[in-house]
Amino acid sequence: MSTASKVPIEPWMQETLREGFAHLSAGRPSEASACCKRLLGAKGDLVEAHFLVGLIALELKQTWRAVQAFGSVTRLQPGHAAAWANLARLFMQAGQSARADAALAKAVEHNDGNPTVMDLIGTVHGLLGDQQEAGEWIARALEQRPDSIPFLLNQANNHMFLDRIEEAEADLERVLAQSPSHPNAHWLWSGLRRVQGREHVEQLERLIGDESQNPRSLAFLCYALGKELEDLEDWDPAFEAFARGARARRKTIDFDEAAEDQMYQAFADTFTESWLYDGARGHDDPAPIFVVGQPRTGTTLVERIITSHSQVHSAGELKQFGHCVRRMGDYREPRRQSAKLAEIGAAIDPEQLGKAYLQATRKLQGTQPRFVDKLPPNYLYLPLILKALPRAKIVHLRRDPMDACFASFKQLFADAYPHSYDQAEMARHHARYYHLMATWRDRFGDRFFDISYEDTAANLEPNARALIDFLELPWEEACLSFHEQKAAVTTASVVQVREPAHTRSVGRWRRYAERLSTMRDTLAAKGVPESL
Repeated sequence: MSTASKVPIEPWMQETLREGFAHLSAGRPSEASACCKRLLGAKGDLVEAHFLVGLIALELKQTWRAVQAFGSVTRLQPGHAAAWANLARLFMQAGQSARADAALAKAVEHNDGNPTVMDLIGTVHGLLGDQQEAGEWIARALEQRPDSIPFLLNQANNHMFLDRIEEAEADLERVLAQSPSHPNAHWLWSGLRRVQGREHVEQLERLIGDESQNPRSLAFLCYALGKELEDLEDWDPAFEAFARGARARRKTIDFDEAAEDQMYQAFADTFTESWLYDGARGHDDPAPIFVVGQPRTGTTLVERIITSHSQVHSAGELKQFGHCVRRMGDYREPRRQSAKLAEIGAAIDPEQLGKAYLQATRKLQGTQPRFVDKLPPNYLYLPLILKALPRAKIVHLRRDPMDACFASFKQLFADAYPHSYDQAEMARHHARYYHLMATWRDRFGDRFFDISYEDTAANLEPNARALIDFLELPWEEACLSFHEQKAAVTTASVVQVREPAHTRSVGRWRRYAERLSTMRDTLAAKGVPESL
């Protein structure tokens, strides 16, 4: 490095940098990587080349390579705000909120008015749960680039989270005025309200008819169409749209089902009653409340009931518990899901795990005595949570299996739940979840609270009272008016939870019963009852 630092920046390097960025912009990461290799071979401390390596790694979803590249940038140029902002986002996505907060402070300190950096800073504030601050930074970015489509989409999302539906509509109108076929904008638009007419449906149908659509774009458009056709109660075409969108999305993701199956079995084999009650004790802090279950089963509804209480803060969907297990257990498997996770989890000191989780979530816990972590898949870690945080409360949502599976199948997720885009894969995953929860219930059933989505939607008050009683909180009438809560919502239920409890979604799958035979038969074959 010391030798490389003496190498001057030559004209060919500047030209190669331009070529590299052009290749990346055109979707050619391999060619962009080749440019970086030539540049760093000649001048190892070329900041712009390291930054480009980071951007390429982001494109390829190589998280830790991106962290290394942007880290190199900040070591070579400590005032590089864009690198700090990217690091902040990467750390937050990895569940390392303390490192994210430190990197964010550096990005803010060195911010020189670059609108891309300001938009990134806003994104990180949003991930940290401060949607108000996020909106202010995104708005500052838009002041400089008022027609930036990425900035407008970020602002539209921010407005949706804050229940500013008209402002979100205005943002999306500006995007579609520039790019009438923008798939993400159409998908966001479809989720703002229940539609009344067919004008947008017909526009979506025309766009979907364009055979040049790539799978990712097609998925956005098809899920948007399916949602609007459901609003119009045009059931058969709605299912066709969802199914086509699912097929398109499935082409863009990897799902190692065998690894998931082995991991669930290993968790069931490892975390027994004797394991829980033998050995070291956990960290004695009563603050956390975990809301777990399958996605789209009412976890957000229940979280909003709880966080309407004056003593409870909504921390959002936090990945920190699983990240702490992986970090403290030195998890190095190439696959994210592996039976090895059970082995390392069982060996971690529970008190240290509890303390590590609370430290990792410190910035997100709010100022109230209690906080809710509403990451649905934390049901997997239920025994580890019980041992690491024995005074924490765990609430588990139960929903009719077919309704739960279909609700996920018809939802386009970001980077989560890769099993949800194929009927058989969705059903087999649900069966693994169902049987694992039955195991936890047999072993630890007195340590967590089961609550039915259907019964809560139909009979809100008695279920809300039982829930608050389980949490050992005094009853507050505000818990019945959860839909009036003004706090931001960042889940797929962002629009629904602004309404009072309703039962419109109960039994929705029956509208599509004939088309869902694969899902239904697979659940039955795996021993899951059609209805709970």
